[in-house]
Amino acid sequence: MLAVVVALRLQVRRWPWPVVWLLAMVAVLALDPWALLQPGFWLSFVAVGILFATDPGGLWQDRAPLSALRRAVRSVASLVREQGIVTVALAPLTLLLFGQFSLVGLLANLVAIPLVTLWITPLAMLGVLLPPLWDAAAWAVQAMALGLAWLAQWPWAAIFRPVAPWPFAVAAVVGGVLLVLRLPWTLRLAGLMFVWPALLYTPPRPAPGEFELLALDVGQGGAVLLRTAGHSLLYDTGPRYGPQPDAADAGDRVVLPLLRALGETLDAVVVSHRDSDHSGGAAAVRAAQPGARWLSSFDADPFRHCVAGQRWHWEGVDFEMLHPQPAHYGPDGAPRLSSNAMSCVLRISNGRHSAWLGGDIDAAQEVRMALARPELRATVMLAPHHGSLTSSSPVLLNTLLPRWVIVQSGYRNRFGHPAPAVLDRYRQRGIDWVSSPECGAATWRSEEPGAMACQREVARRYWKK
Repeated sequence: MLAVVVALRLQVRRWPWPVVWLLAMVAVLALDPWALLQPGFWLSFVAVGILFATDPGGLWQDRAPLSALRRAVRSVASLVREQGIVTVALAPLTLLLFGQFSLVGLLANLVAIPLVTLWITPLAMLGVLLPPLWDAAAWAVQAMALGLAWLAQWPWAAIFRPVAPWPFAVAAVVGGVLLVLRLPWTLRLAGLMFVWPALLYTPPRPAPGEFELLALDVGQGGAVLLRTAGHSLLYDTGPRYGPQPDAADAGDRVVLPLLRALGETLDAVVVSHRDSDHSGGAAAVRAAQPGARWLSSFDADPFRHCVAGQRWHWEGVDFEMLHPQPAHYGPDGAPRLSSNAMSCVLRISNGRHSAWLGGDIDAAQEVRMALARPELRATVMLAPHHGSLTSSSPVLLNTLLPRWVIVQSGYRNRFGHPAPAVLDRYRQRGIDWVSSPECGAATWRSEEPGAMACQREVARRYWKK
């Protein structure tokens, strides 16, 4: 990009800025055509284009000589102005790309840009000749990172909004550009009319009396979002991706981004059992959703235990806990069964259709529940224990008679889930099933009980179209 700009400048011509901008873009795309798919490409070129379009003096006009003080004042004022313009113009674009925009970005850039430009980059380049300078550059980076982390902790540091449909999002980007262009204020304020639909957009929810089940693709683990007309429940929080306590987890990387994209505030969280492939993301979800009611089979607080018989009702949809029984907890509240056998089993029903979520429940507990409640049915069932051979017993399948089974498992997982014998049981009973590696996130809605939407089909990769 710099080579293109320098080559044009050396020709001693006043090239229109759109020509300079487009030729630099052509140079980048000639070397890397896939850059069009990268958010950084669009953020960078839109920011530079906005600075070109809003430059009050023209990029190529020479300035009259100024005193050192006036040059410093003008430089600071120019930096503040430019960052203010870029912050406003890029806010709708960052909302489109990431579902959020930053309110402290202006302040962060006012510090970070001069520090990187005048200190870190020169030291990093000079470090080729004098390696100790790399240490100085690293110290500056560490100091800057601490400052940015402090800013990120400020209230309202970032605003999250649901991801709007493409027409609303593109209109918002156009509105952001209009707000900063050098146009009459009547036209600039008209940009707000383009921005508001994206800011006020709310994703559609199930109708009263209906519910939606979304089984997230978290790899080898479990995480299911249940939505009614006015409430949301998360069943399991996904795995932790590593044995270390500070390892990444699905709660932070998958569950929370989805909740933000849908504009969801959880009313309840059920963590079926202690195993890390189901509870690994609990800490991240708890920190981001402090108002949710929590139930699990291993909480130290007995009031947060899942117990058979617990029921609640949301907008015409019944939620009922089927397992574990009160006798499965000791006097001190400690579980008396194995972690898998203590899995919280939740049933959701609107009277016409129902869903059955069983965590990693084993065959012995499945048979006990089936014999105790032989009248229960399920339109859709989450495969117990990811389709393990020790679960999905014939007794349970013959009792529930599910139309659909969702298998949440990892691609080529070391456990061999789902087991071929279990899939044979599904086929023998005419049960349709989908699994995470092939389906991605699976969505089932009670309004359309015969359909299962696989995200890998809904949003196919561009090379599969």
